[in-house]
Amino acid sequence: MADRSGIAGPERVAGRQKLLAVLLAMAMFVLVVDTSLMNVSISAVVRDLDTTVSGVQSAIALEALVSAAFILIGGKVGDLVGRKAAYVTGLLGYAVGATAMTVAQGLTAIIVFWAIVGGIGASLLLPAMQSLIHGNFEGGARKKVYALVGAAAAIAAAVGPLLGGFITTFVTWRLGFALEVVVIAVVLSGIRLVRDVPYTGARGVDLVGAMLSVLGMGGVVLGVLVWQEGGEFVGALMVMGVAAIVGLGFWLVRRKRRERPALLDPDLFRSALFQVGVSQQCLQQIALGGMMIALPIYLQMVLEYNALQAGLSLAPLSLSMFAVALIAGKRAGRRRPSTVVRWGFLLFAIGTSLLIPIVPRAEFGWALLVPLAVAGTGLGLLVSQLNNYTLSPIPEARASEAASVNSAAGSFGLSLGLALAGAVMLAALSATFTSRTEESTVLPPADQQRVATALERDAQVMSNTELSRLLAEEPAEIRDEIMRINTEARPLALQIALLVPLVAALAGLINSFRMGRLPDPKPSGSGDLVLG
Repeated sequence: MADRSGIAGPERVAGRQKLLAVLLAMAMFVLVVDTSLMNVSISAVVRDLDTTVSGVQSAIALEALVSAAFILIGGKVGDLVGRKAAYVTGLLGYAVGATAMTVAQGLTAIIVFWAIVGGIGASLLLPAMQSLIHGNFEGGARKKVYALVGAAAAIAAAVGPLLGGFITTFVTWRLGFALEVVVIAVVLSGIRLVRDVPYTGARGVDLVGAMLSVLGMGGVVLGVLVWQEGGEFVGALMVMGVAAIVGLGFWLVRRKRRERPALLDPDLFRSALFQVGVSQQCLQQIALGGMMIALPIYLQMVLEYNALQAGLSLAPLSLSMFAVALIAGKRAGRRRPSTVVRWGFLLFAIGTSLLIPIVPRAEFGWALLVPLAVAGTGLGLLVSQLNNYTLSPIPEARASEAASVNSAAGSFGLSLGLALAGAVMLAALSATFTSRTEESTVLPPADQQRVATALERDAQVMSNTELSRLLAEEPAEIRDEIMRINTEARPLALQIALLVPLVAALAGLINSFRMGRLPDPKPSGSGDLVLG
């Protein structure tokens, strides 16, 4: 009996750890698939809530921004109140956002609950998950859990557009978010399996650093979003954001010299490898964000695809990224990380460059297959290298803090790419539409002025079907002329928006030569033990 009891104990512990690992992977899956679901459902959300494309796009960018702005603070909150409590709070925040999407009747609920509350939930969840995996697993088991959770994130990124497109097309986009709530409930049902991880470091709070972090990232991206919506004080917001980021750097150095608690250790940036790795992570996400807002809008508002058709059209990008990241991560061999990254940015730039002339000529989504596969291959190469490159040189004791900075840079880049591409697209649409309207020999001067005034107040990407409905009472020749202008203006605006990811990729390509001049990082093991 003693032997059987002695065997049962370790087996029970191993079983509980396996279940905990699966639950953590489920939480990460929801975290990643959430935005994919929103991207392919843009037209359905716009139609059901009677809102605008730019409003939904702003909500998507705002969610990424809130996550970026608060992720450094979220890690510190977990240190102070307990990682388990932060983990639960983050899951509940995400559940609130998903529930709001399930029952939302307007854009305000999406912005408040999905973008802001859900974004704060994400900022608490990721750092807490990092610490809990580190504290609940040891040795080889810990590496396997990190690999499992990372695989869950990669699979979610790959299948998210297809899964979201299927649910939205055949049922409703609301069901996708309702299923997220169910998954979160399952994850929370196993919370007793989680052992809290005590924090033994300094417990002081750097309120000024936290405020500067939020103002810095928030000011820059909000400035772009306000510009997109035609608001005021755009320049003031941008200047405030840049000044806050610069001020944060000086503040952290000052706190370090005085040996006072700081939001993060500025010595992390003494590593040239960490500096360049974080900058490349940010550029990669700017490129991805720009691509993932411009293409879904093109597919749903220009080609008038439903969510499933849009998801299938985007599949070459996500699936090639997943496959190449998996293969390149295992078979990089003796190739220098800088070389792989250089090829990654180059291929992404080539894929985007191929897309730009195709956009006005494509009559179906599969015309984008080759450019998207090329761009996805580039992203896969980047994903396979940047996380490890940035974090491998960092001692394990500081891996969690470094991973938070890395995640913040990535989320900030994603939100900036989403916001900037959307704003550039609407600005180009307004300028092109106004120019074509003024050149028209069909529209009378009064209608030309009315169109120009409407665009100045609220430019929107609109499908021809929706525009035709709005113009139903106009004379046939006026309606046909405005439809013609809309048909010509939208592809050009989307081409210009694609310059955002292209420029980010070219900047990353140039930066990769700086990587090549640096010695390759000597792995400390931290790169395999982080969630980024």
